[in-house]
Amino acid sequence: MQSADHPFNTFPSSSSPSSPKPLPIASPCAACKVLRRRCSKQCALAPYFPPSEPQKFITAHRVFGASNIVKLLQEVPQSQRADAASSLVYEANARSSNRVYGCAGTIFQLQKQLSELQSQLAAAKAKIHNMRNQQAHLAALLCMQKTESKEPTFQPTEMFVASNDIACQPYLQQGNFADASIGSLFDILWT
Repeated sequence: MQSADHPFNTFPSSSSPSSPKPLPIASPCAACKVLRRRCSKQCALAPYFPPSEPQKFITAHRVFGASNIVKLLQEVPQSQRADAASSLVYEANARSSNRVYGCAGTIFQLQKQLSELQSQLAAAKAKIHNMRNQQAHLAALLCMQKTESKEPTFQPTEMFVASNDIACQPYLQQGNFADASIGSLFDILWT
């Protein structure tokens, strides 16, 4: 088989005897190397399967076959062929690890993992919300105790800065803690 009649050439050869034949390149592409063919400058697979990465072509060739890879790449616009070749290699890798579902199995697994993580995030947000509510109830309880006893029951900290009971006023003005007994406040805290 002459290099001009090579099935991977993107340009068909002309039948005139004076037309120049494509010169073989120094190192054949991975596709031509695996298939033991002469690689020319017009090889359709050379840009996408370089000689340094033969495993990419071997994997794609096992799943799709060389002629199908060429057909698929020729149907895609020139600007998208590199992405198409990468997709073929990815699909072939996925098919070799999961023969039934391939990439769809990987996508399904990732979607399942995403939904689990989203539910964990929602649970964590709910816990944070509950803890903040408990903190607010506890702060209101401490402020109520301080205002009722008129004795300093706790030292001011970074969280509770109480100067002239300013920190307690928002909790007491809400009205829901002014009438409450201490027992009912603890019920709210620990339920």
